[in-house]
Amino acid sequence: DAGRFGVNVPEGASVDFSAVMDRMRKLRAGISPHDSVQRFSGLGIDVYLGQAMFTGRDTVEVAGKKLRFARACIATGARATGLPIPGLKEAGALTNETLFSLTELPKRLGVIGAGPIGVEMAQAFARFGSEVTLLENMHDILGREDRDAAVVVREALIRDGVEVNCSCEIEKVVLQGNEKVIRFKIGSECRDLPVDEILVSVGRAPNVDGLGLEAAGVVFDNRVGVKVNDYLQTSNPNIYAAGDICFPYKFTHTADALARIVIRNALFFGRARASALTIPWCTYSDPELAHVGLSEGEAKKQGDGVQTIRVDLSGVDRSILDGEEEGFLKVHADRKGRILGATMVARHAGDMICELSLAMTAGIRLGKLAETIHPYPTHAEVIKKAADAYARTRLTPGIQRVFEKVMRWRR
Repeated sequence: DAGRFGVNVPEGASVDFSAVMDRMRKLRAGISPHDSVQRFSGLGIDVYLGQAMFTGRDTVEVAGKKLRFARACIATGARATGLPIPGLKEAGALTNETLFSLTELPKRLGVIGAGPIGVEMAQAFARFGSEVTLLENMHDILGREDRDAAVVVREALIRDGVEVNCSCEIEKVVLQGNEKVIRFKIGSECRDLPVDEILVSVGRAPNVDGLGLEAAGVVFDNRVGVKVNDYLQTSNPNIYAAGDICFPYKFTHTADALARIVIRNALFFGRARASALTIPWCTYSDPELAHVGLSEGEAKKQGDGVQTIRVDLSGVDRSILDGEEEGFLKVHADRKGRILGATMVARHAGDMICELSLAMTAGIRLGKLAETIHPYPTHAEVIKKAADAYARTRLTPGIQRVFEKVMRWRR
């Protein structure tokens, strides 16, 4: 896109994929001390390494040591879900846990699953130079997102060279020499897709195996994980759970929020509820797709007084200047301006959604956001424009007539 901004990139510019991945691994290694044994030991925490399992309602065994607890928390997370597709395992399919070990760019990449991870990686590898084909069995990508927002992201993927195939059924994977051939069907048409690597991104499965949960009296399900109440207590009231092991929204920031609830409830006799959380999330495509609260359909079920306000980035000066007019903001609010939910598509949507998340958590209504001065020109001005649009809806015909009478009287 550089040419649009008057920047001429010479022919032959290329991506050194190996260097990119090496930098990524160095950065990851630099972050890893945040969760290291040394850090927690330095904080005065006793750390035991090994396979742990409950041996009773108040005991756990790890590395041959039996420990007794007053309170416990299960935080074993989740792993990438596999698919029962014939030949897929033999083909050595990648997941988000193994993808980042690649040192050479695959010339052709098949991505199975068009959720957040599939979309993010499909676009990234297409930009690196891979021929990427995205396969999804649902009718569109990003199935749980706002449809208008998903369309913007899908068009961006296609523009970057990703071949998007939805409503397809994968029948099998066949090894043919160095090639991995994905056979799939769209309607009645069968197709063969030869690729060099396959990425499977179809969700996460909770890590409940081998924990001895039955011995601890903890009820669980292999598909949804450990069952908890609103206070994150399991069926054993002295054992709590937090993160992907027990929650449908499997994000790092959600796990952090749940851990804070466990600390309050388990150690300080708190009554914090998971249902009270306002949870934003973001798909890190380009543009990003961020969401918080209710969707448009869910908001409309709240009653006739709910309205959806949409502001396109094509009306925001900074977005025009940066050549990023394709996105938008949707805000769902009730008659009093209480924000019920929002969806944003923009290059920095994940950062900008925080203002609306804060407003929802603190009970700040759209009227107050309309009074809040935003620096000009910024992308976040789209939020103020949405708030201004809401304020204009307060000018009902009755109020207009009163206003007109007052103005005539003043003349």
